[in-house]
Amino acid sequence: MSESDPSDEAASPSSIAAKLVSQLNQSQQRLILAESCTCGAAAAAIGGVPGASNVFCGSAVTYRETTKQAWLGVSEADLKQHTAESQAITNAMATSVLQRTPDATMSAAITGHLGPDAPPEVDGVVFIAVLRRGYELEPRRVVLRSFARLDRQTEATAELLVAIHRSL
Repeated sequence: MSESDPSDEAASPSSIAAKLVSQLNQSQQRLILAESCTCGAAAAAIGGVPGASNVFCGSAVTYRETTKQAWLGVSEADLKQHTAESQAITNAMATSVLQRTPDATMSAAITGHLGPDAPPEVDGVVFIAVLRRGYELEPRRVVLRSFARLDRQTEATAELLVAIHRSL
């Protein structure tokens, strides 16, 4: 791993976001997010970087299924078939938020189970999707190493930011 690799395990969301904003500027991309399990933490990390407004369009924090439906047009049938915490729904979130944000050139979305009370087979699993206009959607399933909910949220936020950075 090089010094500038954002996937360094010790990297905080804020340090990854600083590198991401720089890379977005260099590549002339504008980002929109759809966040569920991170509950806006990725947007907060990006928004803390000076000059982020040049490359960051915002974030739809769609924590509840009804909000995913109302804000992003995710269908009730898809939510029932796949569950809100699935790759299919994450992909739909990334696609929809990009379609609904004309000045964005790329989007990223995240959903997952951070616990407590998650089914054991998906406890600590998050789904990420990154989409650039004119490119194929990049899905990613991540099993978090952390166990405490807030640690998982921080780790999931870092994973989302790294996934975006890697797609540039």
